[in-house]
Amino acid sequence: MLNCIRALCNADTEVGFKIGKDVSLPETYVRSVENPLKNIGGNPPSQRPILAFFAGGLHGYVRPMLIKLWENKEPDMKISGPLPHVRGNKNYIELMKSSRFCICARGHEVNSPRVVEAIFHECVPVIISDNFIPPLFEVLNWESFAVFIKEKHIAYLRDVLVSISEERYLEMHKRVKMVQEHFLWHHEPVKYDLFHMLLHSIWYNRVFYTS
Repeated sequence: MLNCIRALCNADTEVGFKIGKDVSLPETYVRSVENPLKNIGGNPPSQRPILAFFAGGLHGYVRPMLIKLWENKEPDMKISGPLPHVRGNKNYIELMKSSRFCICARGHEVNSPRVVEAIFHECVPVIISDNFIPPLFEVLNWESFAVFIKEKHIAYLRDVLVSISEERYLEMHKRVKMVQEHFLWHHEPVKYDLFHMLLHSIWYNRVFYTS
């Protein structure tokens, strides 16, 4: 185990994930086996009235803090616990498609399916998870299309987001759309999709890892 390359969803440097050896796996929901690309995409920037969106279970220590500080505090920030169940999760998906920034706050573990879901729906991910190593970090410049906020700075969440200029946001949104192809699953693997990118990460770490 000390020498093998581990592919982990919980890519947490605090619990043994080794940068340069291990591979960070994205957590993804395949909502339709028949059509894995169902509901992919989102509204254009001009049709995203919500500044920031989060809805989900309040497990872990970060999410309760997020709710306490930001639920019902600003009209353009939709921050809440779990949404009422709707078939196909349509309310959740529509909120993602209508938001500029999607909050990806850690729960019990550092990773969250929201990271990939945000990319699916062309919403700029805002990652609040201090020890998380994002997937495909070997080849993707995450800071060009995502926002990273330290857990202790949740109180400054809105300040950080409104400080991002319109020009910068549009560039990040464009880059989210560019990287989207690398996070997609298909019935048969397609060049540069997630299947190939994960194999590339394993190959990359196998070739360049030095103990």
